[in-house]
Amino acid sequence: MADDKIALVVVDAANVVGSRPDGWWRDRAGAARRLLAKLGTLEQRLDQPVEVVVVLEGAAKAAVTGETNPEFEGLHVVSAVGSGDDAIVDVVAAAAEEDGDRPITVVTADRELRDRVEALGARTIGPRWLLDHIDS
Repeated sequence: MADDKIALVVVDAANVVGSRPDGWWRDRAGAARRLLAKLGTLEQRLDQPVEVVVVLEGAAKAAVTGETNPEFEGLHVVSAVGSGDDAIVDVVAAAAEEDGDRPITVVTADRELRDRVEALGARTIGPRWLLDHIDS
């Protein structure tokens, strides 16, 4: 992701959390909070500036309260009103419209979502890449 522009990384939280059968379904908000806590280290681990947007949907939205949550400072958390996939596409479309040369990466294994965001110029990468970077 090397570029002179700050790269945008958009995380499909449901897809990343769901990629591991670790009991996340028993506490979706707790699983989302654990992911958000780890994502705070992504910029350091990549050793380059990135803007991280995490999209939460359904019960996982309870992981955050209000617009700003100091516990997850440095992350932009979007609580999807409807479909998480639609919210991700909206984030990518807005970023691409604002700056068509900005590198945008969407972290998801969802094939349909990959097709939708790649059509907007984003690159896609699977949850394993992200988990390898944030797990210690």
